[in-house]
Amino acid sequence: MNLSFFDQFASPYFLGIPLILLSMLFPALLFPTPNNRWITNRLSTIQLWSLHSITKQLMTPLNKKGHKWALILTSLTTLLLTINLLGLLPYTFTPTTQLSMNMALAFPLWLATLLTGLRNQPSISLGHLLPEGTPTPLIPALIMIETTSLLIRPLALGVRLTANLTAGHLLIQLISTAITALLPIMPTVSILTTSILFLLTILEVAVAMIQAYVFVLLLSLYLQENI
Repeated sequence: MNLSFFDQFASPYFLGIPLILLSMLFPALLFPTPNNRWITNRLSTIQLWSLHSITKQLMTPLNKKGHKWALILTSLTTLLLTINLLGLLPYTFTPTTQLSMNMALAFPLWLATLLTGLRNQPSISLGHLLPEGTPTPLIPALIMIETTSLLIRPLALGVRLTANLTAGHLLIQLISTAITALLPIMPTVSILTTSILFLLTILEVAVAMIQAYVFVLLLSLYLQENI
């Protein structure tokens, strides 16, 4: 029983070939491609408005140097948001519940922001490791603490996204299993539990959207420190 709850997080295979790459690329097929009715099409208008809002929200705290990252950050937000929401559909696989994938997204981007700071303003970037006015005896300890907090940033990004989505999916499956088991025994309790499941599903939709935004927002804040 316990193993079956985690079967939904196992990467699907077909003829020995992992399909996680296909599940990551499939959301891109849902977005319309430009055509002669690109401006007047309602779906395209909503898409352009959403991308504009996301880009504006992410780029507002950054200066002009950080605007070069607009395409990367907006594309990442759209990818994570689409994958997270599609993962709430029945009989689907959510790649963002895999820590390996989230780390593969978090580590290179975090490293890029760090290297950008070290290249453009090395003294300021290294100065973040030692707050101004620190007593001399505390300097070695603070440098170690700040270095550790800097190095665990990509791990925190990946674990946060993985844990929130995994917990939500597990809770939905547990409540669904309870509803199925209670239906022939206590129909009234089962109906009440169904209403709880409905509210939980709405909450998970919000969590899927918020976690995608938080992941990219933290990356933009790391970028802001280094430009």
